[in-house]
Amino acid sequence: MRTALRPAAAAIATLLIAAACTAGASPTPAASTAPSAAPSAAAPSQAPSQAPSEAPSAAPSATPAPTPVDACAPAQLATLTSGTLTIGTDNPAYPPYFEASDPNPSPWELGDPTNGKGFESAVAYAVADRLGFTPDKVTWVYVPFTNSYAPGPKTFDFVINQVSWKPERAETADLSRAYYFVNQSVVAKKDSPLAAAKSVADMKKFKFGAMVGTTSYDTIVNVIAPEQEPSVYDTNDAAIEALKAGQIDGVVVDLPTAFYMTAAQMDDGVIVGQFPRPANSPGEYFSLVLAKGSPLTACVDQVILGMRADGTLAKIQQEWLSDKTNAPVIAP
Repeated sequence: MRTALRPAAAAIATLLIAAACTAGASPTPAASTAPSAAPSAAAPSQAPSQAPSEAPSAAPSATPAPTPVDACAPAQLATLTSGTLTIGTDNPAYPPYFEASDPNPSPWELGDPTNGKGFESAVAYAVADRLGFTPDKVTWVYVPFTNSYAPGPKTFDFVINQVSWKPERAETADLSRAYYFVNQSVVAKKDSPLAAAKSVADMKKFKFGAMVGTTSYDTIVNVIAPEQEPSVYDTNDAAIEALKAGQIDGVVVDLPTAFYMTAAQMDDGVIVGQFPRPANSPGEYFSLVLAKGSPLTACVDQVILGMRADGTLAKIQQEWLSDKTNAPVIAP
């Protein structure tokens, strides 16, 4: 029995080995599977179809970047009255800053701010134009000098009124970049001993007057430092009347105003001289006055800097003040 089973077992073993070799070593299925799988594999077919379709479709559907808004465009300006620019100045409105009309509209005296004539009237309308306001969209209001920079609500968008930049004024109001650099001067009677003064030292014994709250008054106190207490007046007109009456020897005002006083307000007035600009300093300059924190301040500054850069301010100054800047310089 043992001898009989061995040949049969060997035959069965041979068949099993052949079957195993056939299933494991046959190259046909491997060769046919690899080539057919490569072209249809997910990685190559999916990557090209997904990448191009995802990227372009995402970009158009993304939220577009907002268009920058020009904060100084007319439609964006938060003026006191929508669509109107309200400008303030004092009354009387003195030449050469404001020239008269015939007749002046009420309530304006001496000069008329509304006609665009005179240095400050011309500057005001030039600023208005660059802010986008035509002359018919400009309104003028009376604002006393010291009220322009006093704390509290304002009745104007800006004031133009020979207001010089001072740190204490900048604490209660916004003061623009300079639209005019100015020197202070002394006006006296032609026959007065003060008229012969050539230096600050020559002036110390005289009595002076100036309008209240002005840099003219500061010049008396800080530059001349006279021996006598200076007088203070509500207006330049009142100071001139005091000079005419002999109550004071001289009035201190900015130089263009001195030219007007001696030409139109006094028969015997003379400009004694002008004080020089301090060394290493830009000197005194006029600013537009706006409410503290006004949304218009940055736009007004931008306009003034542009007018300085392109020569507009120089042209206006040449037209209205060219003959009102030459006077003897007062020595220390």
